[in-house]
Amino acid sequence: MKKIALSLSVLATVLVNAQSIKTNIDLVNVKDDKVAVTMEFPKMKSGDIKFHFPKTVPGTYSVDDYGRFIEGIKFLDNKGKELTFTKVNDNTYSLKNAQNLTKVTYLVNDSFDDEMDTSKHKAVFSPSGTNIEQGKVYMINTHGFIGYIDNMQDVPYQLVVQKPTDFYGTTALVDQDKSESTDTYVLANYAKVTDSPLMYTKPDYITFNAGGMDLVLGVYSPTGKYKAADFKENLEKMVVAQKKFLGDMNTNKKYAILLYLSGTEGPQIKGFGALEHHESTSVVLPEMMPKDAIDKAITDVVSHEFFHTVNPLKTHSEEIHNFDYADPKMSQHLWMYEGGTEYFANLFQIQEGLIDKNEFLKRINEKITNSKNYDDTMPFTVMSKNVLLDQYKDQYRNVYEKGTLLTMCLDIELRKLSNGEMGYRDMIRKLSQRFGENKPFKDDKLIDELVTVTGYPQIKDFYNKYIAGSQPTPYAEYLSQVGVEIGKQETPPIFWLIKDPNQTGYNEKNNTFVFDENSALSPFSKSIGFKITDEVAALDGKTIDIKNVQAFINYSKTIKEGQNVTVTVLRKNGDKMDKIDLKGKAILDKLTMETLQYKANPTPAEKKLQDQWLTGKK
Repeated sequence: MKKIALSLSVLATVLVNAQSIKTNIDLVNVKDDKVAVTMEFPKMKSGDIKFHFPKTVPGTYSVDDYGRFIEGIKFLDNKGKELTFTKVNDNTYSLKNAQNLTKVTYLVNDSFDDEMDTSKHKAVFSPSGTNIEQGKVYMINTHGFIGYIDNMQDVPYQLVVQKPTDFYGTTALVDQDKSESTDTYVLANYAKVTDSPLMYTKPDYITFNAGGMDLVLGVYSPTGKYKAADFKENLEKMVVAQKKFLGDMNTNKKYAILLYLSGTEGPQIKGFGALEHHESTSVVLPEMMPKDAIDKAITDVVSHEFFHTVNPLKTHSEEIHNFDYADPKMSQHLWMYEGGTEYFANLFQIQEGLIDKNEFLKRINEKITNSKNYDDTMPFTVMSKNVLLDQYKDQYRNVYEKGTLLTMCLDIELRKLSNGEMGYRDMIRKLSQRFGENKPFKDDKLIDELVTVTGYPQIKDFYNKYIAGSQPTPYAEYLSQVGVEIGKQETPPIFWLIKDPNQTGYNEKNNTFVFDENSALSPFSKSIGFKITDEVAALDGKTIDIKNVQAFINYSKTIKEGQNVTVTVLRKNGDKMDKIDLKGKAILDKLTMETLQYKANPTPAEKKLQDQWLTGKK
């Protein structure tokens, strides 16, 4: 493989080496599924120091404690003598009189192997996790491999990755040496370190230019079922549409996509999705997905992460700009960071012709339905600010449902106020022009800034009622203004464990059906003592065959009201899973479904606003 080395002057190289934190990640000498890391420091300015691994990282909104995956840590002085330290918690080490500290060494375990064991700690979301499969693949989300010292977060890092010579590292970083056995990267500070994931595996990547931006897509497919080239056409089409939708809001000249496809033989993981970075995104999806499903996931999920390049990566509050990895302070504005981004990820598809208007309405309808599984009266700003606390974290996923709907309604509100001249996208563009990557806004002053950039004080009333307030958002009222009405439709009585069967998932390891913890239990489940964390192994003795899952579904459809039913479940009991039979008489649940539809005869004003909303045109 030919490498491209960045040309640096000898003097600049010497200065970087002298003043940077040299970090070595050894992917060659891997032992017991652990990777050795060595960090060498410039001269300490303080005798008392604290060395940290992140408690959480931007974009995850969960306490993950990456330090719990670290073993055998040693702090060494300039003579190789071990220094005494105190372990404060999973993530933090305290050293006294450490003026001579020059090196830290430790071993890293990966989080992928730990995902199915949640007895002690909630699993790390896979795209923000780490994976070590010797000879196969290394998913290096750098926050799981590299620590930092207080007050040295702004010191440059020189990252050296020792790798097998036949491995390629997919990353947005530029390799600065010509060796086939090492890759060397220079990063401005610790924030840039955590913003720069890498995936090392045998080469399967493509590079191309789309919309004036250079992209690299690297793929790990354990069985070789997929190649990077399989996804080029769809990815290129998506990126061109995104760049056109964003216009001057996106200035990226390069972008890397790290696609890890999870197989049945490797680590059993469940956190499928993606995590955003300024110039890259790490993506985890099941390899068993059909190609068209992966293409759709790339369009929906990866586009969401790419839109984060605007918000919050380049337009954000002080809490994000000055992120505290050890003791994070969260922003009030997940409605905008995540909800607004998810809205963009759907809006651009209708405005750029990737989906039709009926598909777009179907997606909005699904988000309204899903949002009803959460507390509709909880102020979004309060939930967002406190999302790491137990009493709020279960409401987090509503940012992708109600958060999207809030920004949709604000879009409609702005278009009505401006006679179609301004929408949510225009507001975010103006906000990004007023602030930017290096100029954060004050968290509690955002609504005032939005009034300033739009010129419409009326949106403060919207914000105080529906975002910072406890009033449920009147979706029907806003949708009516764009010529959309809500109809009601009763479904035939059905038998299942949760009210919405679409929220059923599958655990490959246990061959069981599992459920989102926010799913509403059906009346039958409540009657037999079923818990939402139970995993369904069998129904009336009929086990699950994922290759012929339709037979299982067809059997469930034959169950009659009052019929005796036995549900075999796996229930967590400490470190083990108990197999339990739950018995009861079937209760069939009739659901009233709300559906969205375009009005047959909208008023001229409604039709005009609808056209502006769906096309983005003035």
